[in-house]
Amino acid sequence: MMRDQKSVVTSNAIRIARETLSEKLFLFLNTENACRWFSRAAIADSKDIVVVVPESLRLSDLDIGSKCAAIITSWSGNQTRFSRIKYAFLQGVIQGIITADSKVVCVLGPYDKGHLDTITIHDLSLSWSEDFPFDVHAIIEHKAFHTIMAVLEIALDIGALGREGKSVGTIFVIGDAESVMELSHQVVFNPFKGYPMSERLITLPEVVESIKELAKLDGAVVIDENGVVESAGRFLEGAGMVTKKLRGLGARHRSAAGITRRTEAIAIVVSESTGRVTVFGKGRVIATLEPIISRRMV
Repeated sequence: MMRDQKSVVTSNAIRIARETLSEKLFLFLNTENACRWFSRAAIADSKDIVVVVPESLRLSDLDIGSKCAAIITSWSGNQTRFSRIKYAFLQGVIQGIITADSKVVCVLGPYDKGHLDTITIHDLSLSWSEDFPFDVHAIIEHKAFHTIMAVLEIALDIGALGREGKSVGTIFVIGDAESVMELSHQVVFNPFKGYPMSERLITLPEVVESIKELAKLDGAVVIDENGVVESAGRFLEGAGMVTKKLRGLGARHRSAAGITRRTEAIAIVVSESTGRVTVFGKGRVIATLEPIISRRMV
């Protein structure tokens, strides 16, 4: 009897993981039906499988926790395949499932489909290039790591959805807030001025919504390492201090590169034209994530 494609692809990925001495296999399941398939399938070596699911899925209704090594919940929006892999790796490092130097096999398919059709192999210390930059260490070893991850989700939402049907570009600068404030000035009135710290945390849903709305303003959003929003509408100085490699980038990207050369901050840029999310550290691109634009351009 012919086996279904998901089973064939997964069993081959397990064999590849074993033969390449990979530590884990990341299995991306995007739908409830795909999760039910996994819970019913008799998959060998499932103890090395990490299931990656969108955070929007209700895991309490799905019996998969006992069938795998761990579960990673990822941003629910649509990203390119490489972007989904990179984001899952960051979450895997946060949870201690893998390290920044792990070797991992990934199995995935189109974001909004239930089938699997792609197998990739990644040595996190070697796999990434200028075309797909991903410096795991620069992100996870930063003291503002958890705030960076929270802001990445906001940036991905803005990149994919824009605001009120229109594409939006913006800059977030995270960490070393005192230095960043000294090397910048207000373009518009600071909408966060006068509010107590407890009301400026990016963990608050109302603050997240405010940030998404304020992303339409000129200037950067400055956030300290603990997730407290210091300012919005901030003009960043030092954009001219970029390397020759970055000269082809737009004004926002040059500003992000410049401020991270002069401070210990991390900057996250959302491209207005493509929605791509670019992460800067120490004046260079350390990661890119590519949400799929799911809005009609107005």
